[in-house]
Amino acid sequence: MFTGKPILAVPLGDAAGIGPEIIAKLCANGFLMEHAKPILVGDESVLKRGMKDTGSDFAYVVKETMEEAVEEAKKETGLVLLNTKSLDASKVEIAVVSAVNGKEEADNLVMIMDYCKKGLVEGFCFGPLNKAAMKKGGYNFESEHELFAQELGVMDKPHGEMNVLDGLWTSRATSHIPLKDVSAHLTPKTVGDAINLAYETLKRAGYEDPKVAIAAINPHGGDSGTCGREEIDVLQPAVAKANAEGKSIVGPFPSDTLFIRAFKGDFDAVVTMYHDQGQIALKLKGFERGVTVAAGQPYAITTPAHGTAYDIAGTGTCTTSAFETAYKLCAKMAVTDRTYGKQ
Repeated sequence: MFTGKPILAVPLGDAAGIGPEIIAKLCANGFLMEHAKPILVGDESVLKRGMKDTGSDFAYVVKETMEEAVEEAKKETGLVLLNTKSLDASKVEIAVVSAVNGKEEADNLVMIMDYCKKGLVEGFCFGPLNKAAMKKGGYNFESEHELFAQELGVMDKPHGEMNVLDGLWTSRATSHIPLKDVSAHLTPKTVGDAINLAYETLKRAGYEDPKVAIAAINPHGGDSGTCGREEIDVLQPAVAKANAEGKSIVGPFPSDTLFIRAFKGDFDAVVTMYHDQGQIALKLKGFERGVTVAAGQPYAITTPAHGTAYDIAGTGTCTTSAFETAYKLCAKMAVTDRTYGKQ
């Protein structure tokens, strides 16, 4: 049984991006060990390159198996690296989308999920991943969230990406589809699933009674059906059903004013109807601080929302604030899962 700080895997992410640099900085200042029992996962040469690029210096113990790494991490005496021996950093071209790097980072994630299922680690906070590299590397998924769902057996259950900024969470009823197809994909079930996913994920994150608002899809919320009927025919019934189940759900509200209230703290989460409806609001508010949560998965999984940042990779100038928030949230969710129960 897990006790104390959670055991979390920390894969380095795309070797051509800023993940190794972020993690090196947070190893050097002690942040990772402060909040969990971390196990770095990746090729040692990539970690060393991250240290060199950032001018960081710290001690760590190298282990060849996860079992050995877990036993070392439990001691809480220092950092431990599970050396995958999966890349040669001298051959990695910085800031370039690479099939080799994409396969390596996805292979590491699959391996870590297997260790989660074996009960060795409680979750993972991963360095920024490049979706194009992952696809080039043979993992032909819409995003890493579908990879997680397949490996963890939740493809037939609500799952997907949630974003968090300064305590405000967002999820969406549709994601990576053309805007012209959004309305056809909105049904009481799909919207209801998005509501439930947001609500249950916040419960796992420690919210006792999350207050969730729903964004309208049409201008002015449809103007009582004169500017679209999705609010009347789909969104309002989904909200009513969720409230009948005991959840604190409000809306739908026009999205051009909803986020003003949300950023003031009126709601814990907003369920949007399409990808950019919430992403624009959050990224304008604080692009470098946002966090992505893999919602609906049976283990705590988080990452920074800002991506691999190829434009500054290798310069050592990356900021660490988003990863810090993602890591602390992952640790909190992992501990909550011990009592709340997995999805």
